[in-house]
Amino acid sequence: MKGLFICCVCAIFLGISPKYSYAEKEIMINLWHRTLQLVDDGTVIKTYPVGPGAKDTPTPIGQFTVIEKSKNWGKGFGTRWIEINVPWGTYGIHGTNKPGLVGNYVSHGCIRMKNKHIEELYGLVNVGTKVTIDGPLTGHKDLTYRILVLGSKGSLVQIVQNRLQAAGYYKGICHGKFDRLTEIAVSLYQKDHRLPITGQIFYSDLLHMGIME
Repeated sequence: MKGLFICCVCAIFLGISPKYSYAEKEIMINLWHRTLQLVDDGTVIKTYPVGPGAKDTPTPIGQFTVIEKSKNWGKGFGTRWIEINVPWGTYGIHGTNKPGLVGNYVSHGCIRMKNKHIEELYGLVNVGTKVTIDGPLTGHKDLTYRILVLGSKGSLVQIVQNRLQAAGYYKGICHGKFDRLTEIAVSLYQKDHRLPITGQIFYSDLLHMGIME
């Protein structure tokens, strides 16, 4: 599904060198290439390998913001933790006590980095930094689709909510959580468009909404 992208925005960094201004920096994470790039005014100045989420626990895609920075956040999270504001759960960029797995799709949705790399990045970014995670809509290169039901969470749920809200069906917050309001909106959409009324999102529904091609 490489033709499906989430649009990128700039992310703000706290530079350690006077030649860098905050607004010129950005974090760009590419799930296909499994890289995190620090960009200054369109120029990549740092590139790090990362370990994104596994197939059953994919990394969220979209545009986020750093909301917390801390050292030694917890066991298994390495020496640094940089949290981003994903509305359907707790996700962050962090170190690891298993550096050999960086570069593989192994995490529970967070972005893993080697400790020496996250320590360097930690010194450059600030709370408020914008982060863009780009990749497949499903968050994993080998995950083409998963049925969305009451209780589902993730980027694809949020995209469905956005589409239903724009069409006037969904009245709630686009938070990536398949709640009762989402279920009602899906059922109304299916009814109006003569689709099977399930209150769930199947691949055929995504095709009808124009989310998948």
